[in-house]
Parts: sequence; C-alpha cells; structure tokens
Amino acid sequence: MSTIDRVSTAQTTAYMLGQINQANAALDKTSQQIASGDTATTYAGFGNQTQVLQATISANARNSAYTTATTLATTQADIQDTQLTSLSGLATQLQSAVSSAVANNDPSTLMTTVQSIFSQATSILNSQDANGDYIYGGGNSTTPPVSVTSLSQLTALGSSAAGAFTNGNDLKSVQVADGQTVTYGMTASSIGQGLMQEIQNIANFDAGGTGNFSGSTNLSQAQNNFLTGEISAVNTVSTNLNNVTAQNGDAYNALQSAASQQSDMSTLYSGFISNIQDTNMANAATQLQLNQTALQAALQVTSTLNQLTLLNYMPAATTTG
Repeated sequence: MSTIDRVSTAQTTAYMLGQINQANAALDKTSQQIASGDTATTYAGFGNQTQVLQATISANARNSAYTTATTLATTQADIQDTQLTSLSGLATQLQSAVSSAVANNDPSTLMTTVQSIFSQATSILNSQDANGDYIYGGGNSTTPPVSVTSLSQLTALGSSAAGAFTNGNDLKSVQVADGQTVTYGMTASSIGQGLMQEIQNIANFDAGGTGNFSGSTNLSQAQNNFLTGEISAVNTVSTNLNNVTAQNGDAYNALQSAASQQSDMSTLYSGFISNIQDTNMANAATQLQLNQTALQAALQVTSTLNQLTLLNYMPAATTTG
C-alpha cells in the first residue's frame, strides 16, 4: 500500500458508479420518451395505469368498429330514403292516372302508365348495393326479391301479388354501441306488395272480359265502377308508403345520432389514452435537463474522489525566515 493512501474507497467508488448508472438510465428513458412521444413502450411501463389504459384502448377499438358499421348502415338508409320516396311517388302517379281516366272518361293511356310504374317499381325493389347484394332481399341477398318481370307474369299469379316476392324476412340491423342496436333494413314485400297488388288488380281487370282499357275511348259502367274503387285503394297504398318512408327516416336519424355519439366517444377515448400514453414534452424537456445535470454531477464527483489523497487534507507547509 502506498505511504499516502487515497481517500476514496472501493465501497465509495461502487456507490458513485451506481449513481452514474442510475442517472444514465433516467437520461436514456427521458430521451426515449421525447424521441418516441410515448411515456413508455410496454404496458408495464405505465405502472398502476396499465389496466385503465388497456380497457380504454379496447373500448376505443370497439367504438371504431361500431363507427364503420354505422357508416355503412347510414349509407343504406339514405339510399332507401331516396327509393322509398320514389315508390311513394309512383303510387301517387298511379292514383293520378286512375283518377284522370275516371274524370276524363278516357282510359286509353292508363295501361301504358301502369306498365311504366310496374317496371320502375320492380327496378327499385330489385336494387343492389355496392357488393351486388339485393338491398330488400331480407337475408336472401343473391336472388331478386321480385321474381316477375312483366305484367303478364304478374297477372298469371292470380288474384294475389304475394307470389311475386321471393325475399326473406330478416331485417338488417347494426350494433351502434355496447348493448345498443338500430334496425334499418326493409324487405321488398313489406314495402312493395301493396303497390304491386293494385297494379295486378288493374292488369287483371284489363285482361278480363270488361277490361281492354287501351282499346276504349270512354269508360263503360263496369270500368268506371272498378276504377272508382281503385282510387281509394291506391290512395291507401300511397299513405302506407309515406309511413314506411317516415319509419326509414326515423332509423336514419337514429343512426346519425349514434354516429355523433361515436365521434364524441372517440374524442374522449383518444384524449384519455393520450393523457396516459403520450409524453408531456414540456415536462420531459425539463426532466431531460435535470437528468443531464445529475449524470454530469455524478461523473464529476466520481472523478474527483478517485484523485483525492490524504495530501489534500494536510495543512500547507509553513515557511520560516
């Protein structure tokens, strides 16, 4: 051992090296937080907030899935609104055509109008979505819900238009939140059978012995009696279609309301996650400076300790004259 021992001991040096490692680890952690923008890179790094963070992330993921599904449902409900309005318009057009034939005592153009309304109604009820599925199929998405393609096929069914429909009975619905669903689907038969029935009634009468509207320049008593009764029947169909359109509007509004709530929840969840997960840059910058200072101080103290000997504590020599 040297005559003049160093003051620093192995224990002191080990302690200071531990302080250096601790300060260096803290500096690395803060630097990583600033670089990544995250408070931690693993759930364990969030401590007692881990369970809350995981639950919130899971809830946000479910809300995102609900939002996607609700958007698709809203799009379909919007399409249905347009088509139901068109169907209601066709019923009004049929009522007007029948009323005009009676009022003008001239049914000669009635069947031309009826044919046009049939074709338009069939096209609407057999509408397909972007995936090629029949909108009003009621779960039977690959088969046209209206199977007849001509008035002659419709009249061949007899006195009931129900046989013209091949749709199922399932109504589309969407989950918009935990434990909350909105039904928005409709079937071709539920919205179109009334209109098809009146079209069939007129076509059947036209094909009968007292019919032949196109070949008549004025109404016979039988024709007049029949068409007068149809005015009221077609008016009922028009009213029912208006009611169905209103019901679809209610579903659309419910979907819009759900979408608004989903947006609010997304903002809430994202903010909550950010508060836990994201680095507070101002605090992190301050902590970075403190960690740098602590590391520098530990390095400086350790360096100084390793250079100290007893000579540093001996009184200075006195010079005598």
